[in-house]
Amino acid sequence: MKVLSSLKSAKERHPDCQIVHRRGKVFVICKANPRFKARQR
Repeated sequence: MKVLSSLKSAKERHPDCQIVHRRGKVFVICKANPRFKARQR
């Protein structure tokens, strides 16, 4: 999982990507292509 400074670009690289907020952190999860997972502090 990558730590990215900007998750806007991460969301746009695949149509299935979703931005989720968990425990005060922002995550990008992608069921179709799990290598697009990302986290922001």
